[in-house]
Parts: sequence; C-alpha cells; structure tokens
Amino acid sequence: MAKRIIWSLRAKSERREILEYWFKRNHNKNYSKKLAREFRETIDYIAQNNYLGRATDEINIRVTVCRFYQIFYEITEENIEILSVWDSRRNPDDLK
Repeated sequence: MAKRIIWSLRAKSERREILEYWFKRNHNKNYSKKLAREFRETIDYIAQNNYLGRATDEINIRVTVCRFYQIFYEITEENIEILSVWDSRRNPDDLK
C-alpha cells in the first residue's frame, strides 16, 4: 500500500524555484511542465516502493534521482516526507 506523501516547506520552495527558473530561462512552460510531471512520477513511485532510493548517513532518510535532481525523503510508519529537491550540478558543500 502506498504511503501518504508530505512535502516540507523547504522542498516545496526548492521545487517551485526550479520550475520557475526553467520557465524564465526557456520563456515557456513546456519544460517546466515536463519536469513537474517527472517529479510527480518519481514521488508516486517512491510512495509505492519506499526503499527505492539509496540510503544516506541519516537513519530513515533516503535519496533518489530524477534527471539532474536528487530528492531526499524520510520514511516514517505512515508517511513519506519529501525533505529537499537538490540540483546535483550545484556545489555539494552548499547542501545542508
């Protein structure tokens, strides 16, 4: 059974910034819509297959990849919380 997905404020903000960046860069919504759909599909897949992502050093926190983005999520008994959407082309030292 799929777990309920909860987005942290940080992850929502990062996702919105990513989609806005691509909209402004390309001057149309096509790529942003495609990327938003891929994020949704990846998150839906995580909801069905909780341990799909790679384990991190933190207990119950995993990471999976969607294009150039890493999606960090925490697994609890009832939910999956999306913690961060990180552009893997950025400096890893900036990831907190």
